[in-house]
Amino acid sequence: MNTKKLTLPLVRTLAILMVCMTLIATRSFAQTNSSDDIAILDKSSKAFVNVVKQAKPAVVNIKVEKTTTSNSQEGMGPEDMFNNPLFEQFFGPQFRRYQQQPHEYKQQGQGSGFIISKDGFILTNNHVVDGADSIKVTLSDNRDFDAKVIGTDPQTDVALIKISDPENLPVLPLGDSSQLEAGEWVIAIGNPFGLSQTVTVGVVSATGRSSIGISDYENFIQTDAAINPGNSGGPLINGRGEVVGINTALFSKTGGYMGIGFAIPINMVKAVEGQLQKQGKVTRGWLGVAIQNVTKELAESFGLKQSGGILISEVQNNSPASAAGLQQGDVILRLDGVELKDVADLRNRVAMLQPQSKAMLDIMRDGREKKIQVSIGEQPSDFSKGGIGANNVGSLDQYGLTLQELTPELARKFDYGIHSGLIISDVAAGSAAAAAGLKPGQLVEEVNRQRVSTMKDLGAVLKKSKGDNKVLLRVRAGDYSTYVVLSSK
Repeated sequence: MNTKKLTLPLVRTLAILMVCMTLIATRSFAQTNSSDDIAILDKSSKAFVNVVKQAKPAVVNIKVEKTTTSNSQEGMGPEDMFNNPLFEQFFGPQFRRYQQQPHEYKQQGQGSGFIISKDGFILTNNHVVDGADSIKVTLSDNRDFDAKVIGTDPQTDVALIKISDPENLPVLPLGDSSQLEAGEWVIAIGNPFGLSQTVTVGVVSATGRSSIGISDYENFIQTDAAINPGNSGGPLINGRGEVVGINTALFSKTGGYMGIGFAIPINMVKAVEGQLQKQGKVTRGWLGVAIQNVTKELAESFGLKQSGGILISEVQNNSPASAAGLQQGDVILRLDGVELKDVADLRNRVAMLQPQSKAMLDIMRDGREKKIQVSIGEQPSDFSKGGIGANNVGSLDQYGLTLQELTPELARKFDYGIHSGLIISDVAAGSAAAAAGLKPGQLVEEVNRQRVSTMKDLGAVLKKSKGDNKVLLRVRAGDYSTYVVLSSK
């Protein structure tokens, strides 16, 4: 028998068997992995479903009605279609007199809200219920209630309303928005475009968004969970079924969803809601300082090692800040041991402090850290911010800035104290001064941290810093002054 002829078929057979076994094993492994993946996806989907089932009953639709007075000449009201002059030709001048009279009509709006207590308290946005003559609340089980406003806070856009004679109300628990992180899953529920109980899902895109221009106190959660008109006042919910924010606005160039929505953090809302429930209004803490962020240029001018912190550019007389000994040029680093991110962060934290409470500030003064305890005051009802106008002759030409001495007439015109500084009479277009936002009529009180009230003062200060291509100004506009760094580069 030829062993070589027998060996080759045997080897081929064994090889084929091994390949088949490998394919079977691979297929089995792939099927196992596929099954595991499907099971994980199914489990995740069910988790969202369970959260929504628990939350939806406590989310309500809010319909408001308000009376609006309009004059058709102002382009308002349902009579606008009759504004064409041809109507007067046909109906005579009495038609125009009728059109000039103010007319009342009913305006309707809608939004969302969520129940936070068994006795009928509901959180929503101030802009949903602002100026409403009547408020109707519809629950997920189609029960209707009349609601009344308990209190509103336009500065954060939060409102607290209450329904009467409630029974068996579902309630949404409030979470801790400080624990939210970018990338975390969140759920928005509301009434977009009148489509009740709509659920959208997304992630937290960012936290601590400010300078959006939506409200006075901003610390928004940004999310890509779809938020549309009608979602306002509805809850933003985390994976544990807790409310972490109130959906309040969307960024859009079309009026519809473009992937960016904003929610008020629930920790800010809780501080506001507690006061609204007790006293119907919000009382805020107050320091009495004008502040600005420390840029790289300002840091260099003040001898700081790096940018960061909040620069005090003005200390108001008879304020908590002046009583505590805070000074212009101090840089606030921490409040009660918490590192401060920017001006908005400090404003929000101080506003949430109760008047008469104590706060510890860590500041930098003349290159040294110092602790100062402040007794927080109550925020005044009005904060005035002045504007200004113009006049003419002086220097700092390399920065595009022309200054002149204050005359008694100019001092009276712009409400400045005589000898309190040099007035800006001209700002060159495209210059460093223009880029910094300086305008004619503003007052330069200091140059390189030295008081100036005459052109001679200015010349002396500039002579000392001859050769520098930067200048630090303290500029007043109305009631407040700020530090500005100009560079001739």
